[in-house]
Amino acid sequence: MENSTSVSIPENILNEIYIQALNEFPNECCGWLVGPKPNGPITGIRPCINSQAKSPDALVQNRTAETAYSIDGKDLIELNRAFDTETPPLVIYHSHPNGKAYFSETDRRVASSPWGDGPMYPVQQLVIGVLEKTVVEFALFEWSDDTNDFEEKHRQSVK
Repeated sequence: MENSTSVSIPENILNEIYIQALNEFPNECCGWLVGPKPNGPITGIRPCINSQAKSPDALVQNRTAETAYSIDGKDLIELNRAFDTETPPLVIYHSHPNGKAYFSETDRRVASSPWGDGPMYPVQQLVIGVLEKTVVEFALFEWSDDTNDFEEKHRQSVK
């Protein structure tokens, strides 16, 4: 999947993500954004439950909801079904409660196909850097077939 442009995320949608991230702090929040194909604009938000605390991965890798996210099973089923709608998921988002918006190696692994042939889903990835009472920044990443990796396409500080 090669995206040619980053999606356009309206300020009101970003504000909803910021509120979710602050409300769920110190845990990571997660969800997805929808809009018409192929690259938006974004018209809606679908917050999800971070079930990382209940995930077997949390026990194996000692990763809690403060250091990882796992979209809840019911939400994941809905995510997969939503790809067949007129406004499919275009972006999966999550927060980092350390104030930094980066796409970690774990983020890359989770967002990539287990067969090593591209992204798990045909979406861009948005990471929100949040501290206790402040959203610091966000960054948008998308898959590149040229580098076989996710590349940063947009970064913005939040005031």
